Amino acid sequence: MLQTTIAGSLPKPEWLAEPNKLWAAWKADGTALDAAKRDATLLWLKLQEDAGIDIVTDGEQSRQHFVHGFLERVEGIDFAHKVEMGIRNNRYKAMVPTVTGALRLNGRVHATEARLARAHTTRKLKFTLPGPMTIVDTIADTHYGDKLALATAFADLLNQEARALEADGVDVIQFDEPAFNVYMDEVATWGISALERAAEGLSCTTAVHICYGYGIQANIDWKGSLGAEWRQYEQTFPVLAASRIDQVSLECRNARVPLRLLQLLAGKDVLVGAIDVATDAVETPEQVAAVIEDAMEFVPPERLFPCTNCGMAPMARDVAAAKLVALGRGAALVRRRLRA
Repeated sequence: MLQTTIAGSLPKPEWLAEPNKLWAAWKADGTALDAAKRDATLLWLKLQEDAGIDIVTDGEQSRQHFVHGFLERVEGIDFAHKVEMGIRNNRYKAMVPTVTGALRLNGRVHATEARLARAHTTRKLKFTLPGPMTIVDTIADTHYGDKLALATAFADLLNQEARALEADGVDVIQFDEPAFNVYMDEVATWGISALERAAEGLSCTTAVHICYGYGIQANIDWKGSLGAEWRQYEQTFPVLAASRIDQVSLECRNARVPLRLLQLLAGKDVLVGAIDVATDAVETPEQVAAVIEDAMEFVPPERLFPCTNCGMAPMARDVAAAKLVALGRGAALVRRRLRA
């Protein structure tokens, strides 16, 4: 009960990449970079276990970005001539590659890191992939000319890799869909169907992560414009509740999300964000426990999984590690209270 997990990404050590930054530049190349990625993955597996995290991840240590780490192994994409594009409804600008032809995978994408992680932990292992809608929102397109057609093509590639990850021994495959909090109407019309296509045929646990973004200034500014209550989940939760996805990961700590909206996810496991990734202030176990116990008013504890609000990639390593400890201790505190 109350098994802890994280949204996915963790900070890269300074010897692997530039710290405290998204799209951080690698500090090595070739075989030295491969070794550094492996070392960082093993480091974070150990730190997660020491912190009491029950369902661990590879921390996305081998990826510069959660979307582009997948795109790098896809044929039909031109990385040589990137263009500037507004993403998440023009919340911020990014230099992105362009789809110029039919898409296909150039072999496996994440076999190395998934197998490494599986070989070095006996805990449940979660692996994250970008969701189809979020990929479409993070890449330019001159070939398909239609968002649904492009999302369908990516969903098929994601499904191919997800099935292989399941065969590698991954227990939970999570699709990250922050775009679900931006294009709510499109979620219902084609986002959910594309997501289900990506997860088709999987027998392992499936999850979708929907949050309000990394703790970067553009996201903090956007959240400041959303008013006294953040109600985006009110549109997405009912369609997710009717979907074939097993788990929904969401943001709660220091968020203006009305917790009663969690009732809209009846029948689903809920990964409740009890760690704020937009501040360096480390939560106390009591603060983590308070979020969990508030969520338990609307979600039974056997369906509740304490988690982080979002990925922690841009954070300082020591801060992220301390927050993981707080997450583990806070969940343990609630478990003790439930047994009392």
